[in-house]
Amino acid sequence: MLAQAQESFMRKARQDNMKNNVIAKLSHTACDLYAEALKHCQVPHVKEVIPKEWIPTLAGKQAYMQCLAEFYQSMVCKDKKSYGEEIARLAHALDLCKAATTRAGQTMNFKDILGKVQRALESAKKDNDFIYHDVVPKAEGLSAIGSAPLAKPTEIPRPMNAKFQDMFEKLIPLSVHNSMSAFESRKVGIVSREIGKLRENTQLMNSVLSSLNLPASIEDLGGDAVPASLLEKSREIQAKGGLQAIDKLFADLPELLQRNTEILDESFRQLDEEAKSDQEMRERFKERWSRLPSQQLTSTLRTEGGKYRAILNNATEADGKVREKYNSSRDHIALLSNPEGQLAAALPPSSAGAALAKTPVVQELRDLMKKVEAIKNEREVMESEIKNTSCDMRTKFLSALAADGVINEEAISNQNLDAMYGPLIHQVGDSLRRQEGLLNSVQDANTRFSAAKQTNTSAQQREDVQRNLAGAYDNYMELTANLQEGTKFYNDLTQLLVKFQCKVSDLCFARRTEKEELLRDLTQSIANQPSGPPPTTPPHHTQVPPARPPTLPQRSQQPSAAASSAPPASSAPPPGSAPPPSSVPPASAPGYYPPYGGQAPPPNAGMPYQNPPPRGQAPGGYPTQQYQPMPSYAPYGGYAPMPAYNPYGNPPPQAQGPPGPYPQQQYQYPPQQGYPQQQYGQQQPAYNPYQQPPPRS
Repeated sequence: MLAQAQESFMRKARQDNMKNNVIAKLSHTACDLYAEALKHCQVPHVKEVIPKEWIPTLAGKQAYMQCLAEFYQSMVCKDKKSYGEEIARLAHALDLCKAATTRAGQTMNFKDILGKVQRALESAKKDNDFIYHDVVPKAEGLSAIGSAPLAKPTEIPRPMNAKFQDMFEKLIPLSVHNSMSAFESRKVGIVSREIGKLRENTQLMNSVLSSLNLPASIEDLGGDAVPASLLEKSREIQAKGGLQAIDKLFADLPELLQRNTEILDESFRQLDEEAKSDQEMRERFKERWSRLPSQQLTSTLRTEGGKYRAILNNATEADGKVREKYNSSRDHIALLSNPEGQLAAALPPSSAGAALAKTPVVQELRDLMKKVEAIKNEREVMESEIKNTSCDMRTKFLSALAADGVINEEAISNQNLDAMYGPLIHQVGDSLRRQEGLLNSVQDANTRFSAAKQTNTSAQQREDVQRNLAGAYDNYMELTANLQEGTKFYNDLTQLLVKFQCKVSDLCFARRTEKEELLRDLTQSIANQPSGPPPTTPPHHTQVPPARPPTLPQRSQQPSAAASSAPPASSAPPPGSAPPPSSVPPASAPGYYPPYGGQAPPPNAGMPYQNPPPRGQAPGGYPTQQYQPMPSYAPYGGYAPMPAYNPYGNPPPQAQGPPGPYPQQQYQYPPQQGYPQQQYGQQQPAYNPYQQPPPRS
C-alpha cells in the first residue's frame, strides 16, 4: 500500500508536468518501496496465503518504476549536455523495461514507455555518433538518482471506525449485573419520590393562586385590557396545539388501551385452553396422565398476567378521572386557545381595583408573585438535575468484587445514593418549606387586597372568569403532561405484553407437543397390552366329527352297466378296423378314480357298487392314473379324455382290457399302421406336410 501511494504521487507529478528530476526521484522511491514489498511477499509463510499473481506484479512494477526513474534522469542529463550519461541511462532504462515486460507477463502492458525509450535512445546515439562523440559510461558507474519519499506510514487508529462498539465491553459477572439492577431500582425509587413531591406541591401552589385569582387580579386594575399573565398562558396553550392537540391525545388513549387489553385477553385465552385440554386428558387417562398439571406450571404466568390486568384497570380509572377534569375545563381551555381579541371580548368590561394600583398591598402581592415564579423555576432545575444525575456503579461493584470476593450491594448502593441525591433532597425539602410560608403570606395579602377593593357585580364576574381561565391553564398543562405520560406508558406496556404473549405461546406450543407425544405413547402401550386368558373350552367343542367325502352333483340319467360298457351303434367303428387302444392308464397306478379326480367316490353316488375298491384298484379292472383328466363333452354323457390329434385319418384301435361300468370314449379315426399307439396325455405327433410315412418304432 505504501508503494502504491508513492506511485500515485509520481502519476500526479507526471500529469502536472513537473520537473524531470522530481519525477525521477519519485519513481526511484516507488521502486525501492516495491522492492521491499517483493522481499516481504517472498517469505514462505506469506507466499502461501497471498494470491499467486502478486509476486510477478510486484516484480514488474519494481522494474517499471526504475525504468521511469532512469528515463527521466536521462532527460536531466540531456539538459546538462551530458550526452554520454544520457545514452547510458536510456540503455539501462530499455533493459529495465524489457525486464518488466518479462517479469509481469500478461498482467501488465509496458509498450508505451518501451517505445518512448527506444526512440529516445536511437536519437541520442545518432546525435552522439555524428555530433558530440561523448564517452558513454557503464551502467554500474552511474551516479545515484536520489529519493523523494512522500508516502509515509501512519499508525492505525484503534478503533478504526468511530462508531465501533466492543460487544464484550459491557460483559460483567452475574453478581455485578444483579447489583447494578438493584442499584437502579433504588435510584428509580428515589427519583420518582422526589419528583413526585415537587410536582404535587407545585400543583397545590397553582391551585391556591388560581382560587385567589392571582396574579391576574393585581394585573387587571385598568379593567379594559387582558392581563399579561392570561396572555402569556394563552400563548403557551396555543404553542402546544390548543384544544386540538389535547383532543387528539384523548382520542389515541382508547385505541392503545384496547390493543393492550386484546393482547392480554389472547394470552389468558391460550392459558385457559391449555388448562382445559390438560384437564380433559387427565380425566380420560386418570393416573396414567403423569405430566405436571397446568395449574402448577402456569401459576407464575397467571400471576404476571394478573399484575398486568391490575395495571390496566388502574390506568382505565386514571383515564376516567383525567377525562372528567378535562370536561370541566374544556370551555375555558377553548377560550384560551383563541386569539387575543376574542379573549378580551370574553372578559367582563369593568373592574373595581383601579384606585388600588399603587397601594402597598398590591406591591406586596406583586413581590410575592415574583417569589412564586422563582420557586417554580428552581423546581424545574431541580427536577432536571434529579433525572440526569448518574454514577458509574459498574466500576465500583467490580472493584468491590475484586477486593472482597463478594459485593455488599445494599451498603455500597446506599452510600453512593446518599452522595448523589443528598444535596438535591435537601434542596427539595427547603423548597417545600419556603412554599408553605409563601402561601401563607399570599393568602394574608390577598385578604387585605380583597377588603380594600370596592365590590360590584361586574368586577366580581370579571374576577371569576379570570380565575376560571387561570385554573383552565393549570388543568391544560397537567392534562397534557398526564396524557403524554399515559401514551408512553401504554406503548411501553405493549412491548411488555407482547413479550408476555410470546412466553405464553411458547409454553402452550411446548405443552401441545408434549401432549401429542404422551398421548401417542399411551395409545401404543394400550394397544400392546396383552388381553386376559381365553375361557375354558367345553368338552363337546373338542370332539372332531367324522370326515364326510365330497358329494357329486346328481346326474340326470344313470346309464346301466351293460349300456355304459358298449358304445351306441352310430359310433361303432367300421368293420375290419382294429380296436382303439385304451386311453386309460395301467391299473397299477395307485389311487386313481377317473370320475372323481383320483379320490374315492361317495357311497351314495349311484354307483353299481356300494363300497370303494381297494386303493390302487379301479372299478371294472381299469388301470389307475395319477392326474385328473379334463372332462370332455362326450356324446354319451360319460367322462372321457379328449380325442388325440389324428392327422392320417385312421380309425383308432378297439379298447383293450376288461370292460368297466363306465362308458369309454372311442377314437373316431385309428392311427396309421406302423405308428406307435397314441395314449392320452402323451405328446402329439409332429406335423408332416409331405405325407411321408414315419419311421417304425
